[in-house]
Amino acid sequence: MIVGSVGLKTIIGSVIGGMKEVQEMLDFCGEMGVTPIIETIPIDYVNEAYKRLQNNDVRYRFVIDIENSLKESVN
Repeated sequence: MIVGSVGLKTIIGSVIGGMKEVQEMLDFCGEMGVTPIIETIPIDYVNEAYKRLQNNDVRYRFVIDIENSLKESVN
């Protein structure tokens, strides 16, 4: 977010664009098959994942698999 003041007026903007631009980008990604590269982890791996973040040992975005983690804890 960019914030600036001019007299009594405040100007606020976003470096990623507004909702229209973000939607256009998401539509483009969907049409072109652009998807993020992720590492799916179970909930009980969260502390280890946090340590890996601190150690700069993460190559992809972590996604916590809550659904399967909950199934495992019930069984």
